Amino acid sequence: MKVNKIHHVAIICSNYEKSKEFYVNILGLNIIKETYRKERTSYKLDLSVGDNYQIELFSFPNSPERLSYPEARGLRHLAFEVDNIQQAINELADKNITAEPIRIDEITGKKFTFFSDPDALPIELYEK
Repeated sequence: MKVNKIHHVAIICSNYEKSKEFYVNILGLNIIKETYRKERTSYKLDLSVGDNYQIELFSFPNSPERLSYPEARGLRHLAFEVDNIQQAINELADKNITAEPIRIDEITGKKFTFFSDPDALPIELYEK
């Protein structure tokens, strides 16, 4: 098998409108397509991340909570690359989103930080 790239990341949210607001208006992702699936009572929102990647944001009634802290097995977090981490943190702060203090990756020497989406999913910003 030859895997070319990651095609998309799927996220199930507890409050569709709140999460849509966060990913579109706070993080600035662009809507590709929004679909309401009546048979599932569910929205599916396709979002573009740059030119190559996508996030699928789903809503399902009565989906169970998932632990983010303490860190549990499975997918740990979602990471976005940014050109200037301090500028990104300032933009988040202007929208009342608090990021952790900037850390330095001891292996690469790059700056990174974390904050959370509306469902406490850890999101990382990693400076290019």
